[in-house]
Amino acid sequence: MLAIAASLTSMVAGYTEGGHAELAGLHGRARAMRETALQLADEDAEASKAFGAAFRLSPGPEREDAIHRASVDAAKASAVLGERAIEAIDDLGWLAAHGNPALIADVVVAFGALRAAIAGARTNVSFDLSSLTSAGADLEQVREKHPHLWETVERLSDALDRIDELTASVDEKAAPTTA
Repeated sequence: MLAIAASLTSMVAGYTEGGHAELAGLHGRARAMRETALQLADEDAEASKAFGAAFRLSPGPEREDAIHRASVDAAKASAVLGERAIEAIDDLGWLAAHGNPALIADVVVAFGALRAAIAGARTNVSFDLSSLTSAGADLEQVREKHPHLWETVERLSDALDRIDELTASVDEKAAPTTA
């Protein structure tokens, strides 16, 4: 979803005219984000495989250790993807305000894809952290042991709210419902 958002961002930037210094940097960041997104998705898939494999082990200390390691690694992979997705919000916001108005629907679709990427990352980080309770820890202990990951969930939630606000601010232009 992050790659789709980045591709649409790149497309809208490419069709936006003007000598804005911001535009050239935005276009370059979107192209780089598309490539990074694909790499991050592969890394997330590898972490997910290890997570699944840990749960297939026979019950015992080895399984609990493997679940713990895999949960933290999976949470970290999803957190990195989510943090990178957050970086794209400002560029899409700029395009919503200054981009080619004929492509505002593409900006809204890009916001939707970006929202899906961030929501997925938030859900995965949260789930992976909560799976640490299977070894007997409670959520407060998980929060204390992994504060950065816990804070990432909050940042991802805030990012979803920001995307919703930005999308709502241009939705009438993209999908008019009044005459």
